[in-house]
Amino acid sequence: MTKQTPADRLEAIASAADEAARALARIDPATRAAALVAASDAITAEADDLVALAMSETGLAEARLRGELKRTAVQLRLFADTVVDGAYLDARIDRADPDFALGPRPDVRRVNEPVGPVLNFAASNFPFAFSVAGGDTAAALAAGNPVIVKAHPGHPLLSERTAEVVAAALEGAGLPSGTLQLIAGQDAGTAMLRHPLVKAASFTGSVRGGRVLADIAAARPDPIPFYGELGSVNPVFVTAGALAARAGEIAAGLVASVGGSAGQLCTKPGFVFLPAGHGLDDAIAAASAEVEEHRMLNPRIAEGYVRRREEILGTAGVRVVHAGSVRTDEGGQGWVTPTIVAVAVADLRVGLGTLLDECFGPLTVLVEVPDGTDFAELLGEFFEGNLTVTVHRADGDDVAGLVRAAARHAGRVLFDGWPTGVAVTPAMQHGGPWPATTSGGTSVGTAAIARFVQGVAYQNAPAELLPPPLRDDNPWGVPQRIAPAGESSEWGGRAAGG
Repeated sequence: MTKQTPADRLEAIASAADEAARALARIDPATRAAALVAASDAITAEADDLVALAMSETGLAEARLRGELKRTAVQLRLFADTVVDGAYLDARIDRADPDFALGPRPDVRRVNEPVGPVLNFAASNFPFAFSVAGGDTAAALAAGNPVIVKAHPGHPLLSERTAEVVAAALEGAGLPSGTLQLIAGQDAGTAMLRHPLVKAASFTGSVRGGRVLADIAAARPDPIPFYGELGSVNPVFVTAGALAARAGEIAAGLVASVGGSAGQLCTKPGFVFLPAGHGLDDAIAAASAEVEEHRMLNPRIAEGYVRRREEILGTAGVRVVHAGSVRTDEGGQGWVTPTIVAVAVADLRVGLGTLLDECFGPLTVLVEVPDGTDFAELLGEFFEGNLTVTVHRADGDDVAGLVRAAARHAGRVLFDGWPTGVAVTPAMQHGGPWPATTSGGTSVGTAAIARFVQGVAYQNAPAELLPPPLRDDNPWGVPQRIAPAGESSEWGGRAAGG
């Protein structure tokens, strides 16, 4: 795969996606769903080769990558069922009503339709689940859109091979040529983001990079939606009751969550708030010492981690619980073990400028707070939006205020667990307020499809010109919400208990 898709190829790629979009809009749900299942089967069949490529390019462990590939295959199947179900179309039919409460009502019918070609910027840390065939691609395809994937330079060979496998499966199942295409290079990605035929974009990566791309999308002559998943430090709050009940379990779980995949996860807990005198240092240090060194994704990420780690270790008031290790090999690759530090909440306030930024790697900060501290106030004081907030509690602990605050600060609120590990399930929310994401929504779970559709209403349309989900004979068999004539005379009755 070339490092940069030539500029003269971009126009052909965009045009092919536009043609595919027109064809996809006419394809029935059963065919689209079968194509997603075919893509799932195809990457599963090629698992050995794909995992070997991913291991060589990312340094991630085989077990992790096999699990991630399975997650990707399952996600495609989940969206296949979502397509067949059809509830995401939100088909609404308001019958013509000459006696409508506000005057005669025309026949109005509304449905969600595909937005058009979607540009997906693949992530480095999930070479399957957030890359070529990952969640954003699956959601956009399920909505009936073609996808152009900007490959991540951290795994170019894997990207190329995955794209070949998935594109062939989709086209073999009846979807048009151009349904899935791949481009490479930063310049190609930004040029495609500006292309008038691209109608939405998704991104998983850094706050800095995501903000640049979001600004490009907003500055277009025709601004488009940009769904970026950016930074998150995923604060964790542990009550005294939780410590008394399961201190050892909390220490072990923390280390496993921070050390997994060398801490290169958007859901890694970056800050853990604990009562002062928690007594977990020895257990955390012992568990951390058992973690084997792990290669980071690439030299650039390793360099950034080393720099950030040194900043944190050099901040006044920081106490080292477990120093961890960093080793650079002859190829510039970084090999690391977990670093756990602690700081009093008063010193955190003084060192905000250094400590609060995300550290992408296996490092977390324990924040020690005095008895009686209101965790909800600390959440509001220190943090903007996050993907997750976690609460460790015991029976009888009053955490209602913290939970209400957490729901305003994060897309997912967890209890007595750890945020790493995002279940691929319909109800999952993987998103949150800025800077966790740029535009809300979720990149995991079936609600992710809502990012790549747009509502269209048809007023007094002839039956033969209506899209299938809005026709009275309902050929696709999707759920329809029908407001019959005369209904408006009863509005408000439910509120009055009628």
